[in-house]
Amino acid sequence: MKGRVIKSTGSWYIVQTDSSLVSARLKGKFKQDELKLTNPIAVGDWVEMEKEENQDTAVINEILPRENYVIRKSTRKQHFSHIIASNIDQAILVITMKNPRTSLGFIDRFLVSTESFRIPAILVVNKMDLLSGESAEDWLLDIHEIYEPLGYKVIEVSALYTENPKELFQPFLEGKTTLISGHSGVGKSTLLNALIPKAAQSTKEISSFSDKGVHTTTFAELFPLEYDGSLIDTPGIKEFGILDIEDNELSHYFPEMRKYLGQCKYNNCQHVNEPGCVVLQKLEEGFIHPYRYQSYLNILNEEDNRR
Repeated sequence: MKGRVIKSTGSWYIVQTDSSLVSARLKGKFKQDELKLTNPIAVGDWVEMEKEENQDTAVINEILPRENYVIRKSTRKQHFSHIIASNIDQAILVITMKNPRTSLGFIDRFLVSTESFRIPAILVVNKMDLLSGESAEDWLLDIHEIYEPLGYKVIEVSALYTENPKELFQPFLEGKTTLISGHSGVGKSTLLNALIPKAAQSTKEISSFSDKGVHTTTFAELFPLEYDGSLIDTPGIKEFGILDIEDNELSHYFPEMRKYLGQCKYNNCQHVNEPGCVVLQKLEEGFIHPYRYQSYLNILNEEDNRR
């Protein structure tokens, strides 16, 4: 049987076939083969499986080649990586100014990961009802001024209060498999419930002690939309470590730098302090935002991304 993984619970997976939902487990050998992955199977994967004898369950014996995926470094196991979701058409990153605050560095690391597979990304600014004051307005202005010229759509919502969220999002979601990601507490589950009431994802208040989100989504899961399309909800991400991108390739995944590639004096230019660097020239001329360039340097130097 062939099917698509729509939920992962660690050791068991729910697989959607043409006719039914099947509980399946992984054939043991995959866990030895994929030594670098914390999760050998991701939601969105297409798999081949066989029914277990005299059981309603199945054994997954093959993971079909992935078209793409969003991946990050594992925060728990050194030298391991974690696939957030696979075979997606686009990604939504839900961000907030406060409760919790999403840093520009976190946004940029996520976008580098999606750019590496040419996955279109949308930024959804949630909790607009909490945005007040000059610093909040400056942050929101930065989001629009930095990312919209690069081709990233920015949508402003308040998942709790926005009227008709289904109508607002349908033009962007219809006919596509969309990953929803972001920090814990930014309102991913609340937004998902507004778009797909049947999802009934649990939500919790932000911790007043730490101003950080409380994990409510435990496992990744794919939900069908009422119209053609689906959403993949994922557990909140505290930090986003970039994986398997060489230093001389990193600028390829910054669209504002990509357009100048091949124009520098040196072919192996890393756009840091080399003479004849066109990227540095464009930075000076204002064509590259200094915040984005700082993110580039931070990723290049593997500096902490939680600030």
